[in-house]
Amino acid sequence: MLNLLEKLCLLDGTSGNEDSVREFIIGEIKGHCDYRVDNLGNIICFKNGKKRSDKRLMLDAHMDEVGLIITAVTSDGFLKFDTVGGMDASVLAFKTVKIGDILGVISSKPIHLLSKEEQKKPQKASALYIDIGASSKEEALSLVSLGDTAIIQSDFTLMGENVKAKAIDDRIGCAVLITLLKEKSEYDYTAVFSTQEEIGTRGAKVATFALNPDFALILEATTAADIAGVSDDKSVCNLGKGPAVSFMDRATAYDRSLYNASLNSGLKVQSKRAVAGGNNAGAVHLSREGVRTLAISLPCRYIHSPSCVANVNDMTDMLALTRYMLNGILSGEIK
Repeated sequence: MLNLLEKLCLLDGTSGNEDSVREFIIGEIKGHCDYRVDNLGNIICFKNGKKRSDKRLMLDAHMDEVGLIITAVTSDGFLKFDTVGGMDASVLAFKTVKIGDILGVISSKPIHLLSKEEQKKPQKASALYIDIGASSKEEALSLVSLGDTAIIQSDFTLMGENVKAKAIDDRIGCAVLITLLKEKSEYDYTAVFSTQEEIGTRGAKVATFALNPDFALILEATTAADIAGVSDDKSVCNLGKGPAVSFMDRATAYDRSLYNASLNSGLKVQSKRAVAGGNNAGAVHLSREGVRTLAISLPCRYIHSPSCVANVNDMTDMLALTRYMLNGILSGEIK
């Protein structure tokens, strides 16, 4: 699965611009399930198993990643931008970005030119520009257009038992879902590779309405703050201790029976120790008459940055837990 994750992470796909990710995924799942692409670009998959359960289960992983979008060009050829999804401006300055085939550098005022007051304040994205080497507005607009998206460039690197890459959120969910769809299944189920999660769970909302499931498993990455300078009670979850399952976040109070079943699975799993953030579950569990929902998340340090760090063993354990919950729900063993 690691090789698959590398290929996924190296693709660029901001919210609403997931085309390259979608094309790659379709190439991987073709012949292993029936699928269609809906009006928002979600890939909706129908996996045929040996049996049909009386429960309708949907698995979801979002294809999009955080990034930047070009909003204006200055007279001297620098690009102004806004963020797509939640990005801390502190990770942006002086990074290399790619806008289609055009490379650029996010420029910022050098520290020796900052006033003492400016040095005390956190950097804002509105104060940054992208330098693509153009000397005029006209030259810049001959290379890029307003509305083009930019991705911070990053390589895929093994660091012992950890991996550093961009877009682990949520290409790991996509990798798990692709792997499951390639396996033979005991039961029928549906799976969604969803769009636009980073700007408000939009793809998953319409897909869930169309599928009307009884249960949903949301495959995600989540913040791990098990780093120097953070106390244990604030670390949220830890790398190397298995996937994290949430009891509650800012958008969802998760199904307690599913939460308990995951913790009692006998597999390596941990509780996410914070009521914070949110994911596609926020839209999924409120669809129609309600959907019993659990999020299974990969602990990830430095999330929403070009240098996400996650543990390889946690990825394998995330796949095992997802498979266990899928079969348990559809067999009726998990009530």
